[in-house]
Amino acid sequence: MNAERVSEHIVNWLKNYAADARVNGFVVGISGGIDSAVTSTLCAKTGLKTICVEMPIHQAESQVSRGVEHINNLKATYNNVSSAKVDLTSTFEDFKNQTPTIENTTVLNLALANTRARLRMTTLYYIAGLNGLLVAGTGNKVEDFGVGFYTKYGDGGVDLSPIADLLKSEVYELARYLGVAKSIQTAQPTDGLFGDSRTDEDQIGASYDELEWAMSMVENEKTASDFKGRELEVFKIFTRLNSINQHKMLPIPVCEIKNSLK
Repeated sequence: MNAERVSEHIVNWLKNYAADARVNGFVVGISGGIDSAVTSTLCAKTGLKTICVEMPIHQAESQVSRGVEHINNLKATYNNVSSAKVDLTSTFEDFKNQTPTIENTTVLNLALANTRARLRMTTLYYIAGLNGLLVAGTGNKVEDFGVGFYTKYGDGGVDLSPIADLLKSEVYELARYLGVAKSIQTAQPTDGLFGDSRTDEDQIGASYDELEWAMSMVENEKTASDFKGRELEVFKIFTRLNSINQHKMLPIPVCEIKNSLK
């Protein structure tokens, strides 16, 4: 991949989209991860107003420190970048205290993890609304169109997706070109939604390199019968997640009513 050309293309795409939408710039949620770091840097390079937002909810200190380091680096380099911090921990706890619960902790913890993402989405849109900005998504191609590894109407609730046509490995290439902090480039990818140390690989059962391989195999019309061992295991993980998460990737179904019924 030619990182310079890809970077210039995305930056120009962002500027043109903002101009057509008649908005002033972008809001980006900063997690301390590679995707939000690359997305916010590309937004900053447009020269348009870019607000980087921290939204901790019982967040691990390592994630917070990486996010702060990245924001400080951007603000030191681009005078169009500003930041905001909205600590949503008490909001999250209030939500938990006011809503029903169940004994199945696995289901409960997943619902609460998705709630964290949806509280953050609401916060980003609030800040975007106050400033006439667009919410820039941080999902990559494997997450958004491969395994659907994001929260519907959470981190999946955005106005535009600058890096959603880049594989995770390509996001890392772009990060190196853009000079993203080494601490972020070397950190294990995690969504940070469970308040513990689990990584994306822990949750999915496969690394992003493995998922990219499986995605290419599906695109080349391979089937499970073509593989064995770990390759078969990864292929099954990818195809299962791709199947069950289609509801995230496809448009909302509309029940069409024929005129003859009206």
